[in-house]
Amino acid sequence: MNIAYWIVAGLLATFYVYAGTLKVIRSRDQLRPMMSWVDRMPLPALRALGTVEILGATGLILPPLTGIALPLALAAASGFVLLQAGAIAVHLTGEDRRIAFNVGLITTAAVTIWLATRL
Repeated sequence: MNIAYWIVAGLLATFYVYAGTLKVIRSRDQLRPMMSWVDRMPLPALRALGTVEILGATGLILPPLTGIALPLALAAASGFVLLQAGAIAVHLTGEDRRIAFNVGLITTAAVTIWLATRL
């Protein structure tokens, strides 16, 4: 289970560090081709979302790596489930109805939660 956790959590953390970093450092114009919803969100909220994604990715990796505060990994994975539920709502209320990737991320985070309970 430990190896499975590291594979799934590592992939999830890699994605969120990448996506979060883009949201923190790129302009709205640079993000628009990848994320059509960015115009419906204030820029400070977009930057905060990117920061939360980076912190969540850190929460998936550091606690199991150090053996300190292991429940934080469970909390981070749970936070990603909630984050993607919100992302699905944003997509469905706008013109962009593509949510398959978000459903995949929710599933991956849910598997990470299950694996984190076995650490």
